[in-house]
Amino acid sequence: MVTAVIQRPDVAPPAAPTAREAMRARFPPRPVPDGWPATLQPRDTAWERLTRPPFVLEDAKRQQRRVRGLALLLDWLAAQPGQTWQERWLASGADRAGAGWRQLPAAWLHDLGLHREGRQAELSAALTVAICADLVRPSPGWLVSAGARGNGALVRGLARTRDGEGFGRLQALCDHDPGVSAAAGRQTVHRTALIVAAKGGTVGSVTAGDVLELLDAEAGARAGSSGNTTVFYRLLHQMGILGGQAPARLREFRTPGQLSPEELIGRYALQCGPVRDLLVDYLRERQAALDYASLKNLSHFLGRCFWQDLERHHPGIASLHLPAEVAAAWKQRLRTRPQTVTASTGEKTVSYVPRVNYRQCLTPVRAFYLDLAQWAVEDPARFAPWAVPCPVSGEEISQRKFQRHRKARMDARTRERLPVLPVLVRTTAERRKAAEASLAAARQARPGETFTAAGQTLTRSILTKTAPARIWADDPGTGKRRDLGLEEDHAFWAWAAVEVLRLTGCRAEELLEITHHSLVQYRLPTTGELVPLLQIAPSKTDTERLLLVSPELADVLSAIIRRLRGPAGMVPLVPLYDRHECVWLAPSPLLFQRSYRAENRAISDYTIRNMLNAALAHTGLIDPADGLPLHYTPHDFRRHLFITDAILGGLPPHIAQVIAGHRDINVTMGYKAVYPEEAIQAHLAFLARRRALRPSEEYRAPTDQEWQEFLGHFELRKVATGICGRAFSTPCIHEHACLKCPMHWPDPAQRPRIAEIRANLIARIAEAGREGWLGEVEGLQFSLAGADDKLAQIDRRSQAPAAVTLGMPGFPAAAPSKEPS
Repeated sequence: MVTAVIQRPDVAPPAAPTAREAMRARFPPRPVPDGWPATLQPRDTAWERLTRPPFVLEDAKRQQRRVRGLALLLDWLAAQPGQTWQERWLASGADRAGAGWRQLPAAWLHDLGLHREGRQAELSAALTVAICADLVRPSPGWLVSAGARGNGALVRGLARTRDGEGFGRLQALCDHDPGVSAAAGRQTVHRTALIVAAKGGTVGSVTAGDVLELLDAEAGARAGSSGNTTVFYRLLHQMGILGGQAPARLREFRTPGQLSPEELIGRYALQCGPVRDLLVDYLRERQAALDYASLKNLSHFLGRCFWQDLERHHPGIASLHLPAEVAAAWKQRLRTRPQTVTASTGEKTVSYVPRVNYRQCLTPVRAFYLDLAQWAVEDPARFAPWAVPCPVSGEEISQRKFQRHRKARMDARTRERLPVLPVLVRTTAERRKAAEASLAAARQARPGETFTAAGQTLTRSILTKTAPARIWADDPGTGKRRDLGLEEDHAFWAWAAVEVLRLTGCRAEELLEITHHSLVQYRLPTTGELVPLLQIAPSKTDTERLLLVSPELADVLSAIIRRLRGPAGMVPLVPLYDRHECVWLAPSPLLFQRSYRAENRAISDYTIRNMLNAALAHTGLIDPADGLPLHYTPHDFRRHLFITDAILGGLPPHIAQVIAGHRDINVTMGYKAVYPEEAIQAHLAFLARRRALRPSEEYRAPTDQEWQEFLGHFELRKVATGICGRAFSTPCIHEHACLKCPMHWPDPAQRPRIAEIRANLIARIAEAGREGWLGEVEGLQFSLAGADDKLAQIDRRSQAPAAVTLGMPGFPAAAPSKEPS
């Protein structure tokens, strides 16, 4: 095979565009033209227009100051180069100066000797009139940074002179929406006025691109847009002025869409250009056969876990033909992953733990090499230089042992969580009822009034600013302020998620996609009975299924629907973001949605997970493995617990397979945590049969005398150097020579006594040898061997076994060839 060795490029790949940049290209802001009728007017015409209604104030003194300011403003702009008022405005440098623009006309007044107290303020106020008259159109950045925020004169002037009907509709929409506060309404109208001032036209001319441009200007001026941006966009879209192609939610502009293969690999900033291009070509070839989630995971394994790691530890690498030591080091690094642990003090430490999916990281790399080898045969000119030996062998990706270990972990996890599931169900229901009671009592209380509900005493908070649908209360026990509405919302949805997951066994993505239309009815052909069914949309297996709605599940779903129904009795339509495929689904009456920031949003899987963690913390359950709070995941409910409980409850496995949506029954049985009930029952039956074969008198109840004799036997087994282990009602066969008896169990605490006996035996053996007592010597030596054996037993039990190093196995050297040269 030919190894491709190519130098690293000097130019790094361009960064992938952000989600906002991609959406801006689709929804660009309106460009400001070079000229329009108002800005082309000569000075006399402009002066005459600005001093006539609707630009005339009713107060004569204020109107007089406005006229003086307009004269100064027109003179200042006329002194700038340009053919139109807009060109002169831009040429003055005021638009670029931002908040410091007032210094420019102030210097002009000073140079002409016209500087007087109040004239600069009059000129600045006149600029607002010129903007309302559409003489100039400042940029959104200038309007945001130059003090236009909170400038009510601009809003009132545009409403009076430009589009009173449009601003009136927008204000009425803000006032009649219960989820929009007064501050959010004012900010919405003001932002709309800024767009009209910068782009011209009326409120109905505002586009989605204009909104994005203004929010970008706010982000640049204040390091992030101020609040109520979602309300601002939603109200404009609700008015119907953004167009049918514009998304209904501002969040749709900010979520990442599907990236191309170039952008997926470009996230890792790989240095070797040829390898980077090869990975892009490989993803493009595999793209047709994979969904986007699989394609993104493949780019992660190949781009980050494989080649980026090699470039980080071996700078300058440019070949897929890896030396043995390089491949071994890479696989060793892949075996572990960093894990951040937060202590009770808040200190965070990073440690490396074994990577559970280690072999799943190796499999894409091996497939990558084998695909290149196969494609090299089909297209040698393109792929032959990359066909090199694969650094991952077939044995390294074997999943048999890994699957057995994973099955054991899953079963142990299920056996720990299934028995305490009723505790979680009960506590989530109690937590929901307590939160509802506290919220209802707080709504009845006046600000500053103390109330008692659900066993706790709280005080209704006194707020300086009103917030719709927010009920705050002060807890005197902790001194904290609690949002009772948010607590009730989280408690309800945690209860709903636990109930639906445990009663249906659906996946997390299936749970979030349940809609009001998923509830269907089926009439049994035999009895004519109507049966409620729950339709589960296709997800992982691309197969939809129908589940029977139990009475418990019907109560939960009805509670959700009652909570979501609006005044018209309809469940609101909301879009759902599929984070796996990175696409937005069409708006539908989703059951798992909640009001957030004055708009209804679909609940995400992250939110469900956080709500479950909060509910588990409330139960006080402890994981016996590590002593930490017990942790449930949505997958525990939807597969392991549901399938195990259903099969143990008598549901046939093939029916459980259909309910779970599995194509193979072995997959269903893999989720079942095996309780060895069959083995236990069979063993008990075997013991019963064996007992039936023995004489019945052997199983009679012992008399008091026999019981006392039995207990006395164990009292008589205690000796000075340990315990005798002989069976009940058996005599001592060694005439109480305990050190010689193999049934003697030496006590480690009596080691000094046994050592003293051994020393005495050695002295007696020496004496018997001197005196010629050879028979005595033989007997004492037998006792000495017994004492040595007891001491060795004590030492073995007190010392941990030492590890034995076997070394690395090697291959025998090849035998020299015997063939003639």
